[in-house]
Amino acid sequence: MLAYIVKRLLLMIPTLFGVLLLTFAVIQFVPGGPVEQYLAEAKAGPGGGGAEAGGLSYRGAQGVNPQRLEQIKALYGFDKPAHERFFQMLVQFASFDLGKSFFQNKAVSDLIIEKLPVSISLGLWTFFISYLVAVPLGVAKAVRAGSRFDTVTTLLVLAGYAIPGFVLGVVLLVVFGGQLQWFPLRGLTSSNWEELSWGARIVDYLWHICLPVTAMVLGSFAVTAILTKNAFLEEIRKQYVITARAKGLSQRQVLYKHVFRNALLPIVTGFPAAFVGAFFTGSLLIETLFSLDGLGLLSYESVIRRDYPVVLGTLYLFTLIGLVTKLISDLCYVWVDPRVRFD
Repeated sequence: MLAYIVKRLLLMIPTLFGVLLLTFAVIQFVPGGPVEQYLAEAKAGPGGGGAEAGGLSYRGAQGVNPQRLEQIKALYGFDKPAHERFFQMLVQFASFDLGKSFFQNKAVSDLIIEKLPVSISLGLWTFFISYLVAVPLGVAKAVRAGSRFDTVTTLLVLAGYAIPGFVLGVVLLVVFGGQLQWFPLRGLTSSNWEELSWGARIVDYLWHICLPVTAMVLGSFAVTAILTKNAFLEEIRKQYVITARAKGLSQRQVLYKHVFRNALLPIVTGFPAAFVGAFFTGSLLIETLFSLDGLGLLSYESVIRRDYPVVLGTLYLFTLIGLVTKLISDLCYVWVDPRVRFD
C-alpha cells in the first residue's frame, strides 16, 4: 500500500507539469493580453470601456510610446522569454507562491481566501443537503422498487436534474424574490448585518442562502439518489441477503447491518471528493445571478481580463487538490472493503 501511495504522489508531478504547460502554451496565443488590457483601460479613461479590451489583440499598442510600452511589459514580466517566465512560475508554485494579480494588486492566495467563504457557503450546504436527501431516498426507492412511489420519485428526480440550476434560480428570484418578496434578491447578508444579534445574524444568513442553495441542490442529488438505489438493488438480490432473511432477521437488520456497508461502497468512495470540492466549488451562473462574490465569479473575471496569475494560480491549486482528493477516494475503497488490493 505504501508503495502505491508513493507512486501516485510521484505521478502527480508530471500531471501538474503537463496541465500547467498546456495552459501556459494556450495563453501565449490568446489575443488581448494584460498589456493590451492595461492600454485599453488607460485610453478609455476612468470607468471607460475596459470590457472591450478582450477583442483588441495587439493592435491596442498602436500609437503608444515604445519606451512606455516596454515599461508596461516589464511591469507584467512580459519582457522575458516565454520559457523563462514558465520556469520562474514553476519555481514559485513549488513553494506555493501563487503570484500576484495583475489588476487587483493582491496576492492570488489572498484573493482565494477572500472569495472562499461564499463558495464554502454554497458548496457545503449543497453537499450536506444533497447527501441527506439522496441516500435515504435511494434506499427507499430500492426497497420499494417498481412501486408507484419509485416511479413518481424517479420522475421528480429526473425532472429536477433536467432543469438547469440557473433557470431554476431565475424562476425562484422572479417568484419568491420579486412577486412574493419572501426572500432577498442578492448577497449573503443584509446591509445591517453587523448591527444584528447573533441569533438574528443566523436567521438573516439562512434567509439569504435559501434561494441559491435550492437552485444548486435540486439537480445535484439526482445522480447520488439513482446510484444509491441501483447499488442497494444489486446487493439485495445477492445470496447473503437471502440467507440473512432465512435466519429470521428483520428487514431493518438486513438493510442496515448487512446491505448498507456493501451498497454504499460507490457512495462513500466519492465522499472525499465531494466534501473537499464543496470548499472550492464555484457556480459562476448562480453566483452572478444572486450577486455572490465567490470563486466562480473570480475565475470568470480573471479569464475575461486576462489576469494570468489568477488563472494559473487557481488552476495549479485546484488541480493539486483534485489529484490528492482522487488518491484519498481510491484509498477509501480499501477502508470500506478490505478485499480490495492495489497490488
